[in-house]
Amino acid sequence: MYTYQLAKDIMVTKLVTLSPEVDVFKAIDLLLKHRISGAPVIDARRNFLGMFSEKNCMSVLLESAYEQHPTTHLYAFMDVEVPTINEDADLLDIARIFRDTHCRRLPVIRKSKLVGQISRRDLLKAAHSMMASAPDRESTWLYLSSIAERHEAPIV
Repeated sequence: MYTYQLAKDIMVTKLVTLSPEVDVFKAIDLLLKHRISGAPVIDARRNFLGMFSEKNCMSVLLESAYEQHPTTHLYAFMDVEVPTINEDADLLDIARIFRDTHCRRLPVIRKSKLVGQISRRDLLKAAHSMMASAPDRESTWLYLSSIAERHEAPIV
């Protein structure tokens, strides 16, 4: 009937990642080259450190116009307070995080290591696929409400 979709079923594992020591202008170049709006920042052992996004690029632009920075390393501009999820987060939990935050992507973490990422679009594709494969919409809504009941958290 329905498959209960978890982060590990939806996540993208082939990611453009950045090092905290990379030059911020090289990082911007990589975002533009790969046509992505942000990328996870990891260390040499794949430990998740934060995110670097187009929003951070605006800070680089504005701060470089008004101040002289002692460094152009990415770590000075990346977000370190980033919501993350584990591989067992379900579709509705992920949707709640996207609804309640400004995040466009969520790093998927296993034991502090980056194992994947889910974007808003990835989640929409998974939900749309689930809805499209349903025999009828009514049963799909019942299925979703049963998931929400399990978590004792209604969809608002």
